[in-house]
Amino acid sequence: MRWLVGTRGIDHLRKGKWAASDERIETERPPAHLRGPRTTGPLPSVAPARDRGPATVSDKRVRSARSVCGRVGQAAIMRTFAPGKQKPLTVPPSDRPDPEITQVPLSATERRATTGLAAIFSLRMLGLFMVLPVLALYARDLQGATPLLVGLAIGAYGLTQAIFQIPLGLLSDRIGRKPVIYGGLALFAIGSLVAALADSIQGVILGRALQGSGAIAAAVIALTADLTREEVRTKGMAIIGISVALAFAAALVIGPPLARWLGMAGIFWLTGALAVAGMLVLARAVPDPDRSQVHRDAQPVPDQLLGVLADRTLLQLDLSIFLLHLTMVSLFVVLPLSVESAGLAPPDHWMLYLPVVLLAIPAMLPFLVLAERRGRVRPVLIGTVISLGLAMLGFQHFHQSVWVMGALLFVVFTIFNLLESVLPSLVSKAARAGAKGTAMGVFSSAQFVGAFLGGLLGGWAHGTFGAEAVYLLGALTSLVWIGLVVTTKMPENLTRHVLPLATPLVGDGPGLEQRLLAVPGVKEAVIALDEGVVYLKVDSRQLDWARLKAFSAGA
Repeated sequence: MRWLVGTRGIDHLRKGKWAASDERIETERPPAHLRGPRTTGPLPSVAPARDRGPATVSDKRVRSARSVCGRVGQAAIMRTFAPGKQKPLTVPPSDRPDPEITQVPLSATERRATTGLAAIFSLRMLGLFMVLPVLALYARDLQGATPLLVGLAIGAYGLTQAIFQIPLGLLSDRIGRKPVIYGGLALFAIGSLVAALADSIQGVILGRALQGSGAIAAAVIALTADLTREEVRTKGMAIIGISVALAFAAALVIGPPLARWLGMAGIFWLTGALAVAGMLVLARAVPDPDRSQVHRDAQPVPDQLLGVLADRTLLQLDLSIFLLHLTMVSLFVVLPLSVESAGLAPPDHWMLYLPVVLLAIPAMLPFLVLAERRGRVRPVLIGTVISLGLAMLGFQHFHQSVWVMGALLFVVFTIFNLLESVLPSLVSKAARAGAKGTAMGVFSSAQFVGAFLGGLLGGWAHGTFGAEAVYLLGALTSLVWIGLVVTTKMPENLTRHVLPLATPLVGDGPGLEQRLLAVPGVKEAVIALDEGVVYLKVDSRQLDWARLKAFSAGA
């Protein structure tokens, strides 16, 4: 049996102090009669006795812990390490990120910034998605409406979003983040106004296209990067991602009753008001950054586009998100009509969506753990795509029953939530160090193109062959997708870190890169001289954090 002694172990015990690191040294467990009371977790770090002032509560806890080993346990340890009895020891590298980094909380300013930007992002997405469960029902009464044009109205935002997302992000590097976000929200409000006043399907299509042209995603992410430190930036991005998922779920639930109370035009007026609310949040709640700069792990960089587009694994992942959104948007071209035909009145569709949304989120968690923590990504992906195809076939054969559609919709939403988490994670792992922002920009553009073609193809299939053909289209898409997943190379399970460099080291160039790559566990290193940081991909199980942090200290 074995026990664990705090890192930097025996030397620190001899000196009467504990180390702050979370590393551990393995040694033989002392006999039961020599063991003190059992303690768990790392012991706090304290200064040597000569450097300490008056005793604090923390000091007392440390002294109490030290006394356990000092009077009894330390004697056993010393005997264990006595000459001739010591076993060969290895100090395994930390198997998790530096504790000083992972435990850094968001500051008050960072919380304010991320909360405000998450609110802006979610308000915009709420306005885009609120019409998704109702547009197919209400747009059919507009002048000139056909199934093809209704489908185009549903997906039109995706085309303009895909076209303008990266260019507007690059524009924000030149003229500032907030002007681009204000302009994007203004375009969204104008598009909402055009759609609200339209009496023809063509007017609604134009309004939806204008809504999508206000593509502020890249600018919002870049502003989040400007307003957060490297150590907490992932937390800020996660808050925004969660807000978008909640906005999508809320839109499906509140869209049907709002359509009954306000009408289709009223929903578009409301989305315009949400855009104005986003502007107020940007003005009042989101602070101005001290300076804006390019963050390669958060936003697209033009010089990296060709490299990202030439990466086969990234392209396959882009095609996966493209097919997912194509399937989802085409589904909503006909699903509201099928639910109505099955006997549930349009204003009551929320009663179908609400339980499905609430159950789908926890249902996907076991599969997420299986994929991310157990390394079973490919089987999970294959299983989800097969399940999605079977669900589409189920819609085709059993769309007369609300109960069956509810069960199938639960499967679809569980898969959608799961893939919306797993696929971006795979892109992050597959992208080269310092190219994550560009890879995610292309990934998002592929997603919006899929939404556009989903509406267009869904509307065409509905008008040409009927509603069942749209569900069959989803099933056929899944067949193509299975072949794609089987041939996709799963990226190595590496983590990303942004390491600030000490000023004397920034200009070291190629020599510094070679020194970084020589650190155990560092697989890729890209030095960004303009940012004064290095972008790393590391194997946390092998990483030597002490050597790596020396580069920040200028050692």
